[in-house]
Amino acid sequence: MKTFVSSRGQGQPVLLLHSGGMSSRQWKKLGDALEPTHRVIAPDFLGTGQNPAWPAEAPFDFTMDVDVLAELLLELGEPAHVVGHSYGGFLATCLARRLPSHVRSLVAYDPVAFGILHDRNDEAGLNDLTRASKHPAFTNTERAGDEAWFELFVNFWNGPGAWGKLPEPARASFLSVGRKVFFEVYSLMKDRTPASAYAAIGAPALFLTGEHSPPAAQRVVALLAAAFPHAEELRIAGAGHMGPITHADRVNEAIVKHVGA
Repeated sequence: MKTFVSSRGQGQPVLLLHSGGMSSRQWKKLGDALEPTHRVIAPDFLGTGQNPAWPAEAPFDFTMDVDVLAELLLELGEPAHVVGHSYGGFLATCLARRLPSHVRSLVAYDPVAFGILHDRNDEAGLNDLTRASKHPAFTNTERAGDEAWFELFVNFWNGPGAWGKLPEPARASFLSVGRKVFFEVYSLMKDRTPASAYAAIGAPALFLTGEHSPPAAQRVVALLAAAFPHAEELRIAGAGHMGPITHADRVNEAIVKHVGA
C-alpha cells in the first residue's frame, strides 16, 4: 500500500508526520526552514490529504499507517530524522521501536502514546483521558467520526467550545476524514506499549508539549522522556496541543536545532 509523499531539498532526510485529521501541509513552514540543509519528506497518511478517502466500510488500525511509513523509511536508503505531532508523534515512536537503526533522531510534540500511562498507572494522565472516553459517543463505532464525536475530540485537546469556534471550512475538512480519524483514535487507545519498549532506542529524542496542553499529553511527554535513553523534554510557553501551528516559530526553532545537532 502506498501513500502520497512530497519531497524537496537535499541532504539527510527528515520525515515529517502530521497530526490526525490534517495533512502534510501542516509542516510547510518547518519544511521551508529545513529545505536548505536537508531532504524534507512529508507524507499524507492513508485516507487523508492527497490520498483517496478511506473506504466507507473498510477496517482501519493505526498499525496500517505504521506499515506504510516503515516501508517509506526503508526506501530512503539511509537513517532519517523523524518528526511528528500528536498522532504523527505517536507514529514516530512506533517507527523508532520497529526500525531503530533507521531513525537518526526523533522529535515528537504531544505524541499520543497513551500506552505508557497504563504501564506506569499514571493517575493524573489516565484520569484526564476519561474526560473524553467516558462519553458513549466517543467509542460508538456506528457513529464513527460524526460531528458529536469531533466536538468531544477537539474540545478535549483545545478546551471547551473549541469545536464551535472553528471556521465552517475547518469543521467540514475534519468531518470529511472523520471515520478514518475515529479509528486512528479508537485503535491507539488500545495500545499498551510499556516504557521498557523504548529502552533500546539509541536515537536522540526531543519531546515537546505546550504549557496549556492537556494533562494526559504532558504526562506522556514526561514519561517518554524518562523512558528513552537519550531524550530531552521541552515545554513551549503559552502553547497548547496545537503548538506546532499556533506557536510554529518557537516549535520549529526547537526542531531545527535538534535536527541540526
